[in-house]
Amino acid sequence: MSEAPVSPDDATARIAALEASLARAHAALAARDLLIDTLRGQIARLRRMQFGASSEKLSREIEQLELALEELETERDTPATETAAPGDTARPAPVRSLPGHLPREEVVHEPPSGACTCPDCGGALRRLGVDAHEMLDIVPVRWRVVRAVRPKYSCRVCEKIVQARAPVHAVARGKATFATLAHVVVSKFDHHLPLYRQAEMMASQGLDIDRSTLAGWTGQAAALLDPIVSRIRDAVLKADKIHADDTPVPVLEPGRGKTATGRLWVYATDDQASGSTAPRAAWYRFTPDRTGAHPQAHLAGFRGFLQADAYAGYDGLYRKGVTEVACWAHARRKIFDLHERSPTPLTTDILERIGALYAVEAEVRGQPPDSRHRARQKRSRPLVDALRDVLEGALRRLSPKSDMAKAIAYATKRWAALSCFLDDGRLEIDNNIAERALRGVAVGRRNWLFAGSRAGGERAAAIYTLIQTCKANNVDPQVYIADVIAKIADDWPAGRWDELMPWNWEAPVDQPTAQAA
Repeated sequence: MSEAPVSPDDATARIAALEASLARAHAALAARDLLIDTLRGQIARLRRMQFGASSEKLSREIEQLELALEELETERDTPATETAAPGDTARPAPVRSLPGHLPREEVVHEPPSGACTCPDCGGALRRLGVDAHEMLDIVPVRWRVVRAVRPKYSCRVCEKIVQARAPVHAVARGKATFATLAHVVVSKFDHHLPLYRQAEMMASQGLDIDRSTLAGWTGQAAALLDPIVSRIRDAVLKADKIHADDTPVPVLEPGRGKTATGRLWVYATDDQASGSTAPRAAWYRFTPDRTGAHPQAHLAGFRGFLQADAYAGYDGLYRKGVTEVACWAHARRKIFDLHERSPTPLTTDILERIGALYAVEAEVRGQPPDSRHRARQKRSRPLVDALRDVLEGALRRLSPKSDMAKAIAYATKRWAALSCFLDDGRLEIDNNIAERALRGVAVGRRNWLFAGSRAGGERAAAIYTLIQTCKANNVDPQVYIADVIAKIADDWPAGRWDELMPWNWEAPVDQPTAQAA
């Protein structure tokens, strides 16, 4: 039966209703996209403020915004449930090749009738070719038991009993392999999974392992790695230039049930921006407070360049001959925060001038020190001198108590240290090397508490030293730790320690190395 014809008035009304519905949908999509962009901007701003903050409130705010953004982006990228109209095509997803080092497994999908007979006429089929499509798949974590079997043999002539020696145990009378210890350590300090969550995950997989047992495994791995940590420390202290920074970490005070604030310090070396092939290293130290005595003790024998923030605790080192190199990123951040809140021609001008300095740095990154020095003398020094004139002129006009005057004074009081990078091509314009080395700590510190003792903090610092130095040298921390602690436990020769350093270590042939960032 045919449908009744639609009158022109009804058709016009339907079109108008559909157009209104489409307009509402477009408005909703536009509002959602605007909200996504706004959240991204807020998160980026808060992340710039996050490092060095004295409160965890900022981190919690970022986490909540991240969750909101995650939900919005998930909703945006979820295919609509309505049936598409004929001729409509979905927006194609971007095509990306999957990493070549991943193992491949082929699943062949033959026609329902088989590969031999035509479903229409019954004739024989011949192969023309194949269509193939790769998809990323995951095999859930699978625990297994390794049963070490040592057969015994006896000599038929002299009755001597022959047997392989017992393999070295990762934990005395324990049930964990070296790979298991590495997995627990890296999950906690690199993937930010506290031990109680790891215990819960294991329980869901049928493994009833107490958190205290996991803590013991962590301590055993850290103890085995102490010789490597000591050598990383020695390598850092031998460098001509060190980047330093610190961040607060939570510490559970014993017997009081309260959380105090300790500090985790990092001393990093990385000269690859000046064309050096020297290995990168990051050495961490834990202290229960933030007094200047700590960095002065850590770097007691150091007399090179120290690039750090304006913390007064470093002043004792500078008085003893260490050369201060200040950070332009810190100076810029003071101005940027004011500019973001209330932009003015002055803040815009200062930020553009600092941006011009960074543009020069981007061009000379990776070049040898002499090339960097020439470029900085020719191009960057005039920019720095002109910027100083702008800042000093602004200070004469501004009230000393204004936020802008304080932000400018932060730079002018440290002008010699800020200008230091102009005279040595080995130096960097900022301290981002140290700040990057602390980002993993800042992300994960809410997921673990020290055990209420200095030893717990020092153990965490040691493990961070290994993990971050591995990552800086494009080495997979879990594969590295599993292999190295097994070798150390098996009485590795003292004369071959250099072979185990992250920058010299060679991965087992059956294990992939980490991909460069």
